[in-house]
Amino acid sequence: MKKIFSLLIVCSLISVNTISAQSTDQLHETAKAFMRQGDYANAILVLNRALRQAPQNTAYAKDLALSYFYQRDNAKALETIKPVLDSKDADDQCFQIAGNIYKQLDQPKDCEKVYKKGLKKFPESGPLYCDLGEIVFADSKLEAIKNWEKGIEMDPSYNKNYYNAARFYFFSADKVWAIIYGEMYANMDPTGIRTPEIKQLILDSYKKLFTEPDIKRTDKDKTGFVKNFIEVISKQSPLTAGGLNAEVLSMVRSRFTLDWFSDKSRPPFKLFAYHQQLLKEGMFEAYNQWLFGATENLSAYQNWVKTHATEYEAFLVLQKSRMFKVPPNQYYH
Repeated sequence: MKKIFSLLIVCSLISVNTISAQSTDQLHETAKAFMRQGDYANAILVLNRALRQAPQNTAYAKDLALSYFYQRDNAKALETIKPVLDSKDADDQCFQIAGNIYKQLDQPKDCEKVYKKGLKKFPESGPLYCDLGEIVFADSKLEAIKNWEKGIEMDPSYNKNYYNAARFYFFSADKVWAIIYGEMYANMDPTGIRTPEIKQLILDSYKKLFTEPDIKRTDKDKTGFVKNFIEVISKQSPLTAGGLNAEVLSMVRSRFTLDWFSDKSRPPFKLFAYHQQLLKEGMFEAYNQWLFGATENLSAYQNWVKTHATEYEAFLVLQKSRMFKVPPNQYYH
């Protein structure tokens, strides 16, 4: 028994000495491994050791604050991250972490101040616009959508602003942007947990677009983009007389795409260019089934996939092989 106990002490000493001998970068990697495992207590232990050796390292402090945050030790988390915010090496994630700590402490005003401070330093940070929109939503929905729109404009490849904006517009009278932003989000996060919700939102938005008299109300659109959209999509109204399903929407959207690109004066837009690409490659029907099929009629969708297995698999391979990334300067709202 004494031999076993002695062996355990020796092993513990070897482990401690090994950690001590590690460089600070190695310590950081060790801590990140603990964080991935959800072992925040050990991550905190190792990160504190790293910070004692390199007290000015922002990355170590950021992960230490996160580890305290996940352990719900908000006092320690805040104490760790606050000095980092004034550091020249602070990135937008530092302000996100601080905001999340204030949010967990139920201090929305302090949270809002941190996000705004971060945006002064990082005016192109999509995540900060997203988080700021979410925190002000309860007090001002208008301020919330302004931030999500700004996030889309400044950081067009960050997907969560599209999700928030699509939901906002769905519950307003503006179904065009609910459709566009919703579909862009679905393509940016095709396997995400929110994507089924967004697919339903897009389908419902199309139904409302074709049944509400607002389809021709474009006088408030200052850029002309929605005016163009309504002008082209309204030509397909006769196809929807018998109702909307995945097959009908595939026809409507195919004709829309062909018509949109028949006029060279229309502005370039990533989503519509993707539609055009899928049409050329014979995958647009499969794409529309992926987008609407399971939501609209699960059994009909399963039957379509069964009878078009090769076509559907080819689309899924294409989807997995490419990331839907929105280029800059295609913001039209």
